[in-house]
Amino acid sequence: MCTVTLVPLQNDDFVLISNRDEAPSRVSIAPEFYTYKNKQLLFPKDIQSNGTWIGLSEQNRLICLLNGGFEIHERKAEYRQSRGIVVKDLLFCDAIQDAIEDYELMDIEPFTMVIVDWNDVLDFYELVWDGNQKHFKSLEKLPHIWSSSTLYNEGMRQERRNWFQEFQQFNILNPESLFDFHQTAGKGNIDYGVIMDRKFVKTTSITRVHKDQEQVFMDYKDLKTNQHTTKSLNTFSRKK
Repeated sequence: MCTVTLVPLQNDDFVLISNRDEAPSRVSIAPEFYTYKNKQLLFPKDIQSNGTWIGLSEQNRLICLLNGGFEIHERKAEYRQSRGIVVKDLLFCDAIQDAIEDYELMDIEPFTMVIVDWNDVLDFYELVWDGNQKHFKSLEKLPHIWSSSTLYNEGMRQERRNWFQEFQQFNILNPESLFDFHQTAGKGNIDYGVIMDRKFVKTTSITRVHKDQEQVFMDYKDLKTNQHTTKSLNTFSRKK
């Protein structure tokens, strides 16, 4: 998994949308509130790992996970810990930069994380773990798109970037239009359309996170059942 877009909006608001590409047999449940290490988190749960690929926390933080680093890697038979647990651990911590520097990632499968923090200011970050080294950087407050390197080669990723660029030329980017992009871009291309279906792996859900002033909304669409779930979390004034 997966396909992720992140777009800044007015007044330090933003929208992030994630299409999850996963084995159809892998079960997940719609977003719920959980208490994790004394912090309130909101996320859809992956039953197999007891983790998540996208979550919100009362730390004024959003984290979204994509499988793979910069390029496709050779998988080991097993790993020390699921990447979905790393998401939960980084959601509850105080200073994200310090937490990432201290977090032990050896023997965890490569991944890419998109991180949004909003306290005094809105910050976008990207963390890529390539299996040997952490690559952490701040991102410009511009529209971004990511595609998982484990499913999409560079040619496919570039074409998807082109779809996103073309979409921006003819559409105002907002939560509604971006949700439409995540349902229609590359339509008919079952191999690498934004909604894809290779039988053994397919797009199973779409999650949209939208910060609107003092509330953050998580909208979840299960593509198998066509059920929609919406939850919201208040933003907090966090002491640093």
